[in-house]
Amino acid sequence: MNEPEQEWLARAVRQVEADPYAIHRLFPQAERRGGPGARRALLGALPGGHATIRGLYEAGDSGERLAILTALHELDLGETAVWLVEDALRTNDARLVAAALGPYGSAWLDDHAFRQGVLKCVFMSIPLSAVAGLDRRFDAELARMLSDYAAELRAAGRPVPRDVLERS
Repeated sequence: MNEPEQEWLARAVRQVEADPYAIHRLFPQAERRGGPGARRALLGALPGGHATIRGLYEAGDSGERLAILTALHELDLGETAVWLVEDALRTNDARLVAAALGPYGSAWLDDHAFRQGVLKCVFMSIPLSAVAGLDRRFDAELARMLSDYAAELRAAGRPVPRDVLERS
């Protein structure tokens, strides 16, 4: 991060700490003006604010949503942000789907939603190594689902992804 980026980010963080609503103005320009990781720093400076994060997510472009999803595990939100993860899992943006199954999603999604997210990763050719906590969350039902999917692919004469072969 260069000096102008550092200065902008330091000012922006102070503004968010003093006035949480300032994040709505600063967040969209953060990566451009404050460099990589600036959005994460602004989210970290936000006191409380799951409602503010919801507004940022809803109004954000895919880059802004990605920044929020990847920072969720660092914020003290409890289960209040699970809906963000569920929303990201409904998209066709591989970056958002992968981020949804990061540390926060792995910790807070219920078993059914987690399994469906893993299958979506397989369908979208997202490596299962991107799924946080997969070994911890992997269960007999997910193994069955992956095995069934592999059988469908074989029956259709299609190749079975390596990730699926290793897990089914």
